[in-house]
Amino acid sequence: MNDIKNRLFNLCMAYVDERIANASEAIAAARDSSNDDTKSSAGDKYETGRAMMQQDIDRQTLQLGEAQKLKVFLERMEPENQSETVQNGSLVYTNHGIFYLAISIGQVDLEGKSYYVISGNSPIGAQLINQPPGARVSFNGRDYEIQSIA
Repeated sequence: MNDIKNRLFNLCMAYVDERIANASEAIAAARDSSNDDTKSSAGDKYETGRAMMQQDIDRQTLQLGEAQKLKVFLERMEPENQSETVQNGSLVYTNHGIFYLAISIGQVDLEGKSYYVISGNSPIGAQLINQPPGARVSFNGRDYEIQSIA
């Protein structure tokens, strides 16, 4: 069971690393494009283009910051820990699926099983947090019973 938790944790880290790399590359490309752009006789067109590039840099910088926050969050998690109640890093078996509480990625398939990688701040994640096995939570008109926690 811990092998699955570790694999899900590693998938989360790879996902965040990819987001960081993509945002960093987009920022570098936009800066290069902005620096390579030479002023033409159509001054307004030049200024509009530079403003649009700056907006793109700002948007990518925001995405980079969010991805870096997720990485810090994951680095503070201890996926090998096991708890009596649902915590970040828990693998939660319910009657309607298996949830891994970390960051919001969505459905992940491993070894023929589906896992829902969710944030503890998501609507269902917030209901699961601090619940013990046997507890019931309701989400979207569906009752979930926590069968076990790994």
